[in-house]
Amino acid sequence: MSKPIVAIVGRPNVGKSTLFNALARENISIVKDTPGVTRDRIYADCTWLDRNYTLIDTGGIEPESRDVILSQMREQAEIAIATADVIIFMVDVRQGLQDADSKVADLLRKAKKPVVLCVNKVDDFRKLGNDVYEFYNLGIGDPIPVSSTSLLGLGELLDEVIRHFPDYTSEEETDDRPRIAIIGKPNVGKSSLINKLAGENRMIVSEIAGTTRDAVDTTVIHDGNEYVLIDTAGLRRKSKIKEELERYSIIRAVAAVERADVAVLVIDAKEGVTEQDAKIAGIAHERGKGVIIAVNKWDAVEKNDKTIYEFTDRIRDTLSFMPYAEIVFISVLTGQRLGKLFDVIDLVRQNQNLRIATGVLNEIITEAAAMKQPPSDKGKRLKIYYATQVAVKPPSFVIFVNEKELFHFSYQRYLENQIRGAFGFKGTPLRFMIRERNGKEG
Repeated sequence: MSKPIVAIVGRPNVGKSTLFNALARENISIVKDTPGVTRDRIYADCTWLDRNYTLIDTGGIEPESRDVILSQMREQAEIAIATADVIIFMVDVRQGLQDADSKVADLLRKAKKPVVLCVNKVDDFRKLGNDVYEFYNLGIGDPIPVSSTSLLGLGELLDEVIRHFPDYTSEEETDDRPRIAIIGKPNVGKSSLINKLAGENRMIVSEIAGTTRDAVDTTVIHDGNEYVLIDTAGLRRKSKIKEELERYSIIRAVAAVERADVAVLVIDAKEGVTEQDAKIAGIAHERGKGVIIAVNKWDAVEKNDKTIYEFTDRIRDTLSFMPYAEIVFISVLTGQRLGKLFDVIDLVRQNQNLRIATGVLNEIITEAAAMKQPPSDKGKRLKIYYATQVAVKPPSFVIFVNEKELFHFSYQRYLENQIRGAFGFKGTPLRFMIRERNGKEG
């Protein structure tokens, strides 16, 4: 099920990032940074009560500023607003109601999204409580007083936020078509790829507008099978948006990947794989999606008999945290290998849903342990009692051991490689949950 997206917006310096950090930390569900991926974290996977959601931090909105940095922050916030299901609109009780707050409120009204008005820096309700009422003048709902630094009022804020969450369950249960997110940096050929795939398959592109995220879904038929390609083309129409700003592509990728089964990361062959590619790939990896790396513009690269292997090695090195990802070298311009892309999508989806019988799984692990002894510490050796697969999309396994502290990451990677060697699982991450016999989890 897709997670709702919540964006925090407001003027600069009202405390948005402090609230973001507080909610991410308090909910503990913020994902661990993927090894090899460093990023200016602007999103986090969070939980409140039994509801999971993705939280997005934004730059401050300065409605009429001509300053380059502030105008870029405003554009980024506008993308977050278009992407979000619910918006937390933050104001500052100590600064009082500002003219810029009213202009941001006007912007939010036009978006026609649920808005929760958050009045920050109310560190003392007795002294500052009455000052909150001033913000009723915004005409955007009841103000909820909070203190991000003191962690006051966050429960009431989140109760109101989750009340507005949409229900995707019925829609997703009835639509079992594979959903493919086309992600990547700006100007690598994502939109051209979608247009080419739709055109090559001789089907009218169906642009389903009005979805909660303003994305455009394109239905494509290949060999009699329907695929839904997810793109954020709804945002693309805003020509004033400066495509080179990487935070935009991060926000877009989060929204697209949330709704997808498989993510196709488009890379520019002429530019090569970059750190920004790794950041975007990490979004799909952390969410357990199948991943295909489509190296576009391959026709424009001078090649010899070693070029493809050298390029593959560079991708594997930069994206070392996802060695399972499938790689396809394509050209949107010439149509080179676009048909193969669908074959790889089908393969990855099949592996995402692959289930391994418990008996066979334990045979593989027993053989692996015999070939490479489990680690030990202070005379105590790791014992693996039992393993079973508990989920698909991605394939997830529970392994019961004597002491989870002895189950080092390197040995887990070794077992993962043995399982992949036996069953493939190409294109999909695997998840492992380590539990002790006494019930402790790792």
